[in-house]
Amino acid sequence: MATESSESEEEGKITGGNQHLIVEDDLREMGKKAAWSVSSCKTGNGVSSLRDENLETYWQSDGAQPHLVNIQFQKKVKLQLVVLYVDFKLDESYTPSKISIRAGDGFHNLK
Repeated sequence: MATESSESEEEGKITGGNQHLIVEDDLREMGKKAAWSVSSCKTGNGVSSLRDENLETYWQSDGAQPHLVNIQFQKKVKLQLVVLYVDFKLDESYTPSKISIRAGDGFHNLK
């Protein structure tokens, strides 16, 4: 989930830290305004499984590393928060050991 602040830029908007996420009202979910793609996926485990709100479904890559999730917005947005759910206890062999988040005007200048 990616969120954009509608008013202030205060910290501490998330409470939880497990499968249940509570986000304050002045943040809004921005993921549905983006085009999502993945570098590869196994049949039935693509972007739709990554984006649904079912913790039983997931994205599973199928190919050489690095495994990428690309999120593109039509216009510039200021993201305040990016939330990822990973469950190391459930499947440690497929849980990422390193996650990198990069932003820019296009693929050519991601930082």
